[in-house]
Order: sequence, then C-alpha cells, then structure tokens
Amino acid sequence: MRIPSLFCLFALSLSSCNQKISEEAATNKPLPNIIWLVAEDQSPEWFPMYGDSTISLPNLEALAKDGVVYDNAVAPVPVCAPARSALITGMYPTTLGTHNMRTYAPGRREGDRPYPGLDIPSYSPVVPDGVKMFPQYLRRKGYYTANGPKEDYNFEKTDAAWDESSSDRHWRKRRNGQPFFTVFNFAVCHESQIWKRGQDSLFVDPSKIHVPPYFPDTETVRHDLAVNYSNLKRLDEQIGEIIADLKEDGLYENSIIFFYGDHGGPFPRHKRALYDTGVLVPLIIKFPENAHAGERDDRLFCFIDYAPTVLSFAGIEPPKVMQGIAQFGAYEVEKESEYTFHSSDRFDELYDRLRAVRSKRYKYIKSYNTNISHALPVGYREQMPMMQELRKLHETGKLNVNQDLWLSTIKPEEELYDLQKDPYELHNLAGNKDLKDTLVRYRKILKDWIKDTKDLGEYPEKELIDNWLVDGKQPKLPPLEVEEKNESIRLISKKSDATIVWKQPQDSVWNVYGEPLPATIPFEAKAERIGYSDSAVLRFE
Repeated sequence: MRIPSLFCLFALSLSSCNQKISEEAATNKPLPNIIWLVAEDQSPEWFPMYGDSTISLPNLEALAKDGVVYDNAVAPVPVCAPARSALITGMYPTTLGTHNMRTYAPGRREGDRPYPGLDIPSYSPVVPDGVKMFPQYLRRKGYYTANGPKEDYNFEKTDAAWDESSSDRHWRKRRNGQPFFTVFNFAVCHESQIWKRGQDSLFVDPSKIHVPPYFPDTETVRHDLAVNYSNLKRLDEQIGEIIADLKEDGLYENSIIFFYGDHGGPFPRHKRALYDTGVLVPLIIKFPENAHAGERDDRLFCFIDYAPTVLSFAGIEPPKVMQGIAQFGAYEVEKESEYTFHSSDRFDELYDRLRAVRSKRYKYIKSYNTNISHALPVGYREQMPMMQELRKLHETGKLNVNQDLWLSTIKPEEELYDLQKDPYELHNLAGNKDLKDTLVRYRKILKDWIKDTKDLGEYPEKELIDNWLVDGKQPKLPPLEVEEKNESIRLISKKSDATIVWKQPQDSVWNVYGEPLPATIPFEAKAERIGYSDSAVLRFE
C-alpha cells in the first residue's frame, strides 16, 4: 500500500531533522544561528563605533559593545550587484564574470536590453565549474535559510539557496529547533535615498557636520550629508527591531550576528570608486556568548571571505573553488591575508576598467583608460543634488585641488597611497622616488593576481556574452536521468557540477537533493546551475 505522499515527506523530513538535532545534541555543539544585517551604500566614517559622534546609533553601538569591530573590512567592487556576487559565492566577480554592474536583474526577460545605449542583453554569466550559492550547503546541513528583500547577485539565483527570499523572510518560519541563516537587507540608506528623502525630516544639524576635504563646504553638500546621517538613524531603528526579535525569542546571546555595508558610501567619490571611501565598509561581528566583546580587529576581511567563514562556523568545509578564506570556525585558516584586491568595470551604461591591490599600509590603483575621468557621468548618480553641484563648481573652476582631483577629465595610469598617512588618498605617491620599490612590488602583486584569478576584465563584454550564450540564450541543462532500485529513486545530472532540487507537486519550496528519494512519493525534480537555464522538470508519480 502506498503511504500518502504528504505524510511520507513529512516523516522523512522530520526524521532527517531529528537525526541532525540529535547528533548535535549528543556532541553538545549545537549549530549556530547566523544573521546578516546588511546596510546599503555606507562607509565606516559616519558610524559612532568608528569615531564619528555626529549622530547616536544606539542599537548599532550596543551591538558593537557586544561584538568585535573590524577596521579593514572591504568590498571587492564598490557597487552593489558585483559585490553581492562575491558575498554569495566566495569568489571574485572578475573570476565569475559578474564584474560589470547589473548584468542580470530579476524581472527582466532573457535578451532584454537594459541600457538603450548598449547593445547587450540582460544575462547571467556562466561561472566557473563548481561555483554555487553558498546557502545551499547550509540547507544540506539542516539549516533554514531566508533572505530579503534584496537579491541582486548579478546572475539569476538558484532555487537551492533559500527556503525563502522575500520581504517577509524571518527565522520564525523555521521548524522548531532548526538552526537558521537569515539575511536582512536595509535599503533606507541607499544612494537613491539621498534625493528621494531630501525633503524629509533631518535628525542632525547640517551646520554641525564635518565635511571631508574632498568635498566643498557648501549648503548642498552639508544637506546631503545630513540626509545620510538621518537615514542612518532610520537604519538603526530598523536594526533595533530585528535585535529585539532575537532577544524576545531568547536567541541573541548564542547567535552570530554580522552587521556590514554592501560597499562604500552613497556619495560621489564613494560608491563606484576604488578609494577607501568606496571599498572600505563597516563590519561588526557578535559572537556566541558575546565572546571578545568590545574588541577591535584590524585583519584584512574581504567579502570573498564571508561565505567560507559562515560555512566554517557551521562546521562545513568550504569548497576548494572558493577564493576566500574562513576567518573563523572549524576551518579557520592560520595565516591572515596580506592583501585585498578590487576592481571597477562597467557601471550601468558606462565602461571603464581599473584594478587595485590594498594592504593595511598601501593601496595601488591601475587605470587602463586614463583619458576617462574617475567621475563617470553615470545617469543614476547624476540625480543627486551634491553631484549636480560638484559638476557646476568643477566647470567654473571653484573647487580646490583636493576637491577637483576626482573630477579631473583624465586620471593617472598608476596611483599609490599611504593609507596611514593619507587616509583620504589625496596624495598620489606613484612618482615618489623613495617609494619606487614599493610601487614596483605592488604593481607585480596586482599583475600576478590578475593572471592567477583569470580576471575577465580584459575581454570586451560582448565577447564574453558570445562565449557564454547559445544563439543569444542561456545554455540549458540536459534532462535528469533516473535510476530506480530497491524502492528508491536516484537522480543524475549529466552536468557534473549541477545541483539537483526536488519538491512535492503541491509545495512551493525546492529541497536540495542529496540522497535517493522513496519511490512511494510523487515529486518534481530539476537540475540547476548558475549561468544555465534549468533542465526540464522531471515529474515522478
């Protein structure tokens, strides 16, 4: 007699879950709950834990007191979609092919031309073999994974990654006792909010704000800075709600909480710039039992390290394909990174190419298009009042040397900065004879990295697209093969690194396939892989 399918699936799932929980309980090492709190478009310089007293952010300040503040956390790319591709895979965007901004966006149909001036479609880069969205490894371990509301990975997501990805995501939807990984993304401090909230209430006095030396001290600049500080207060309140939920559920003390920015600040010379204003991000990690509370850490911590570190926290060995390292956990590496690497390519409708290598002391930037200004006229950014004013002041010669550097119509082929003596990166030392050996060394380090990581930036985007797509469409995975033996169903994909997912017909969430399924239940299954269209759905009844 066939067992009713829903009961069988529930029993199978509950048995598997109970077995995992029992195993962890037996070793007294429960799997940690992990939460990411992600602020869009923010630099460390505006936060109290980094020394700015302009505005109080009580929830983040409390989190910093309970956790560790990192002084050298960086994004590999100073803009969101490429940076998020690194976070979700543990890989450099230049290796993945996600280095150009907004190659793919949800809601666009395959082949749509997102930028009228560019003859390129919306597409998902075909990533190297073995690259996956890392939450699927957590799901295989028994985790409930939830994300939202933003995805924006620069490729089409795979169904294996999340139990839920929406604005309604929450750990409270998991099974009782199930460990969870939940991502909360906060858009209230995004670049667009500088002009969209320009008429909203301000929570700081613009006249009392510190204006950094690369900006002119004008009413417009002060107002836009005040808007950002006010948005940070709104961010802090939203984060406070999540922390309150954790405490209400009795989960705060034993959870691992990351707070970070998805790249540098929302302003000109911040977002889309390889200076620290664009790549240096705030990062706080609160460990279980508030271990190391109140400490600071100056290790180099890049986005490519987040995925292997989370897996390591969960006792999962990071896949060899990942380019990042586990900074903590069961697979923590002994040696810290000496350098981080950064890239800048197409931003929306405009192309450029820069690469950078950064240590705790120096940063070297290489430009491949010196006849193009750092201040690309990206249409989206040009909506900001500050950006419009900077253009006018530059054209009329009313900016001083430091304020005008970024807007110069040409840029140097090489830039070298002493980050300790010149944190704003205003004094290019590439021509300093006393630092010639340093320049040569960093030039070689960057050149070797470009070669070793198979940086795709040297290839025209159209050429990459032609190599990846088939007749203008994403390549499609072949149908699954089925082996039926001893009342169980084994599923096989001819594409060896594809992930197989399955679900019952009435369900909406796909499960990650790991072992043969009972022949007594109906199910649907398919293969998926980043950069490929899913295989045809196999239906077993």
